[in-house]
Amino acid sequence: MESNDAVDQASHVAVAVVGGGPAGLMAAEVLSAAGVQVDLYDAMPSVGRKFLLAGKGGMNITHAETADTFLSRYGPRRPHIAPLLAEFGPLTLRDWVHGLGIATFVGTSNRVFPVDMKAAPLLRAWLHRLRRAGVRFHMRHRWLGWNDSMAGRPLRFATPDGEKQVTPDAVVLALGGGSWARLGSDGAWVPLFEQQGITVAALRPANCGFDAGWSEHFRGRFAGCPVKSVRASVTDAQGRQHSRQGEFLITATGVEGSLIYALSSILRDQIDRSGSAELHLDLAPGKHPQRVNAEVAHPRGSRSLSSHLQSRVGIAGVKSGLLRELMPKQDFADPALLASAIKALPLKLVATRPIDEAISSAGGVVFEALDENLMIRSLPGVFCAGEMLDWEAPTGGYLLTACFASGRAAGMGALAWLQNKSQHAEALGPR
Repeated sequence: MESNDAVDQASHVAVAVVGGGPAGLMAAEVLSAAGVQVDLYDAMPSVGRKFLLAGKGGMNITHAETADTFLSRYGPRRPHIAPLLAEFGPLTLRDWVHGLGIATFVGTSNRVFPVDMKAAPLLRAWLHRLRRAGVRFHMRHRWLGWNDSMAGRPLRFATPDGEKQVTPDAVVLALGGGSWARLGSDGAWVPLFEQQGITVAALRPANCGFDAGWSEHFRGRFAGCPVKSVRASVTDAQGRQHSRQGEFLITATGVEGSLIYALSSILRDQIDRSGSAELHLDLAPGKHPQRVNAEVAHPRGSRSLSSHLQSRVGIAGVKSGLLRELMPKQDFADPALLASAIKALPLKLVATRPIDEAISSAGGVVFEALDENLMIRSLPGVFCAGEMLDWEAPTGGYLLTACFASGRAAGMGALAWLQNKSQHAEALGPR
């Protein structure tokens, strides 16, 4: 367990890292490895809670695709994420994991996992190394912002023993986004930044589910059912079509799952613009449209339409349910319209699920407010890292990789800033 040592009023530490997720822990490692005293603060009783929960279904650390494809996953923020990954990308991250004694493997989808598929052994090994390097952990310390009335702008923390303040030489903030508040990422830092005049893009759900307005019949029969082997397509604001194949889950209110998450930023933005988004589902992705048309039009004799679609096209169960839920009843009598729907079934999505249900969040501190070392331009010596920055990426290891990389960059930036500050002080000499 991490130490709960309280910090003395206005005590002095070299660097304060606020946030115990992957970005904060990586910043702490960089600084402590250089001999800097690091005190890490987190509002929760232990660090890495979101990291551990993300690893419950198999700890997807990173992805083994080509560098250009990997970078494309960061969309419009690619130019800002690319320099971070150039210094600490997927291959470097894997080597780092191996250095903790954790072996990895590349899965069939090119996702990279620990051999045991678990996050806990990796986190334990990492924390052991950080403690040996002298990092001091302060749990149940919720950051309250800065005390602007005192020289040095101390950091304020709410602790079980009352409010405490520390005045570090430098600060790395890795406060997370706005999803999974119960694990510490609640976005409570946003108004604290806005009070300082720092531009923060509104936090929005990313890698999230959507509401579809199912009928009671469909919801009652199919909620919780996976829809497998399907291709989903959506057109973005620029008219470009984005298409992915995989699977998703029917929920009581709509849809969620890896296939939906891969397209969620486009769907969310479309809903924000127009009030709804249209997703097209290919329920038979392995079959050419002409073949589907021929199979559907094939005489079915005395068989029911359901039996006919199952035997000729492989449409059954939840896929059959989707057709009946989303197609006009009269279209079932027209083989051409039915075949067209099987290959491009329109699904109207009317709302994103709440941000606290999302796997991650978009928005955060805009890169324009930071320098190339992730230091806040208006607050020298204060650096930001991780999901609190204004970027997003789909699941598949992209989120974690960029969090690690930004934590390293912020740590390196803080180290360089401290060194420059020390050299400047030496050059001035005694007064």
